[in-house]
Parts: sequence; C-alpha cells; structure tokens
Amino acid sequence: MASLRLMAVVAHPDDESLGLGATLARYAGEGAAVSVVTATNGEAGRYRGHPQDHPLHPGKEALSAIRVRELRAATATLGVHEMFLLGYPDKQLDRADPVEAAGRIAAAIRRARPQVVLTFGPDGAYGHPDHIAVSQLTVAAIVRAAAPDALDGEAQGAPHAVSKLYFIAWPAEAWAAYQSALKRLVSVVDGVERQAVPWAEWAVTTVLDTRDAWQTAWRAVACHESQVGGYEQLSRLSPEHHHALWGRQSFYRVFSTVNAGRVRETDLFEGLRDGGRQPPATSHQPPAPSR
Repeated sequence: MASLRLMAVVAHPDDESLGLGATLARYAGEGAAVSVVTATNGEAGRYRGHPQDHPLHPGKEALSAIRVRELRAATATLGVHEMFLLGYPDKQLDRADPVEAAGRIAAAIRRARPQVVLTFGPDGAYGHPDHIAVSQLTVAAIVRAAAPDALDGEAQGAPHAVSKLYFIAWPAEAWAAYQSALKRLVSVVDGVERQAVPWAEWAVTTVLDTRDAWQTAWRAVACHESQVGGYEQLSRLSPEHHHALWGRQSFYRVFSTVNAGRVRETDLFEGLRDGGRQPPATSHQPPAPSR
C-alpha cells in the first residue's frame, strides 16, 4: 500500500486529530503515506480554557510555539509522514491573499502528490471562518496543483492531479457526541451566531470503519494539552458517543476521477486499489459498523 498517498488540509492544530484522527491513523497503520497541511498555528485560541486576557494565558507568541509542539506530537502519534505548516494568522485565514495561500497549498500537494485529499466542507463544520477559508483554498489549490503553469514561491514541483477530494461530513450522531463532550459548538461572526448543521445520512457518500484506530486517535487528541480544558469531558463519554466520534468517520466525495455512483464507499481509496478496478455496479450498500 506504500504507493497510496493521503493528505489532510486543515486550519488549526488539533483539527487533524479531533476531526480526522481515526481516519489518518487507520491509513497510516495500513502503510499509506499520510501528510497534513495546517494553515495556522492556533495562537488566537484559549490556553487550558483561559481566554487571551487571562493572567494564566501565556500570550499569542508562546501559545503558537506550544501548539506547534503539540501538533508535531499528535501527527507523530497518528503516523503522519509529512507535515506542512503555513503559519497564517489564526482567526484571519479568510483575509489571506487567496492566490498566494492557494499556491502554497498547491505546492504542498505537488510535493506530497496525494491521490486523495480531505478538508472541511463549505460550511466550515460550524461556520468557523478559518474552516470555511481552508475549504475554499484547498479546492482552488487542487486546480492550481494540476495546472501546467509554474507556481510562485519555493519548491514549485511538477504538476500533480488529485484523484479524489472529500469534505468532512459529520451526521447527527457525530455532532451529538461532540456537543455532549464540548457543549454546543457555535461560531459568532459579524454578530451572527452560526451553529453546526449535521449532514443528512443520505448525503454521506463514504463511511469508514475506524474502530481499530480510535485509541490512537484519542492519544493524538490528548497531545493537544493546551486545549485540554475544552476536551477533558471527552474521556468521560458514553460508549455510544465514543463510537460516533472515533469508530465511524464520514465524508462527502466532492469529486473522483476513478469511481462514481451512489453506492456508499467504505474506503477513501476505492477505485485506486488493484490497478484502479471499480467495485461491481450491483454492489449493495454495506451496513454501518455494529456497535
């Protein structure tokens, strides 16, 4: 499986573990080359639950260094092969130069050459502007990475066409688990409260059985110690909620050049294994993993 390559493009340190940890651990454990692009260092966040103006908060510069160390530990735990840090200002990713930012992600794509790319959906999970921005930038970067023209900046690399793009697609069960652990997830933007809206089950194209990777994912989440104030309730989740978070991860297939149809996938590399053979058109939709 060494020829299979998977890339996740996310906004903040801990997105890779909380949102995708079990998926990344599963494929790294199977021998795929897994890479992660992180757009910001998360320096505008809280520290152990303390806001920026709290005396126990170390400040933006120190928190940036802390969160990068945590990210390195988490990606090592997950088995990530290569990590790209873009260093854009936290909570300001939507203000980055889109041509430059998409070009930098495209350069990472050309270097790692993934067949499959994962990122947030257009709603940014719960309306977070950085998540929305990284979703848009990733889509633009995939187009740029495949174009024959040169990219600006360093290490341009040869053009590379991604075979499959997926958005994270959490259905109601997963959101119930997150909100049970982390309280109601909202983002207030320009005075308007944005809240998570689950994906309809019928719209989910791909469901992975990641039960064998959930403990690795939890260890990766625990590496983000500066954020533990927000995640400490995760350790007290019910078995049902643990399964929803770690044992079953869901995606929406945005495009694929190697397979199609409404049969639900159970593998992100479907259509790419065994010389690109597709599953029979008569395949039945597999049941969700048993609890």
